[in-house]
Amino acid sequence: MKIAIPIKNENIYQHFGMAAAFKIYDVENGQVASTKVEQTNGRGHGAMLDILLAENVNCVICGGIGDGAMQALKQADIKLYAGIDGVADEAVTSLLAGNLQSNLEAACSKHQHAHHGLCQHDNCGQHGDCHCDCGK
Repeated sequence: MKIAIPIKNENIYQHFGMAAAFKIYDVENGQVASTKVEQTNGRGHGAMLDILLAENVNCVICGGIGDGAMQALKQADIKLYAGIDGVADEAVTSLLAGNLQSNLEAACSKHQHAHHGLCQHDNCGQHGDCHCDCGK
């Protein structure tokens, strides 16, 4: 299994499509066998998927992520754990122990915040009330 996490200073970066790097974990027999950092230069959502596919990633742990990126990961059959924050290594440890849970509402909220509060109802409305400051 290969796990990718968008990072900044070893912490989970909170906007998937703007991350400057992914930390990629190669997992064998339930343990991290190796890690590497793949620079993305914040190239955007589409380029992020290309990097993940080139690295044969089958699981992503991230903070904020928009609906388009979520759908692209789903179509690529990449398991997503979203709405996660904290230290990247600790999130992987939690995942391998079976304790990591996605929080899609938090992922959407963090994604909205990353876009400076601009409302994108097609991204957040499906998870409940809008989290931006548009009043909807």
